[in-house]
Amino acid sequence: MTGSFALQAAIAGALSAHAGVRLYAGTPPRIHDDVPERPVFPYITIGDDEARDWSTGSEEGAEHALTLHVWSRYAGRREAKLLMDEIAACLHDQPLALSARRLINLRHAGMETFRLGDGETWHGLVRFRAVTEPL
Repeated sequence: MTGSFALQAAIAGALSAHAGVRLYAGTPPRIHDDVPERPVFPYITIGDDEARDWSTGSEEGAEHALTLHVWSRYAGRREAKLLMDEIAACLHDQPLALSARRLINLRHAGMETFRLGDGETWHGLVRFRAVTEPL
């Protein structure tokens, strides 16, 4: 009912087609729905999402909060941050086509990076907010 998977598929498609994302995450870009068993760095995973009712008195709608994860083993934050910037540039305010839903807006909501306990992996979070409605 919310179009959550349609939104995820449209996001993955847009990222796969974006030259800046391919520059850092490979061609085709390494975009996964879960952390791979033997990952090749850097890569992106589709993270947690939440969909909430955003209906008005007369119109149905859904608000989505979603997170994309960036994983890098570059020495320092540089690679992770550059990839995160490309993800934000690719998706912010873009009119993605969804199946059975209409994307009203997709906004970059923030990002953060931190080093994992292994001392060599950088983890980046790129957050977005979207609103969808039925076609």
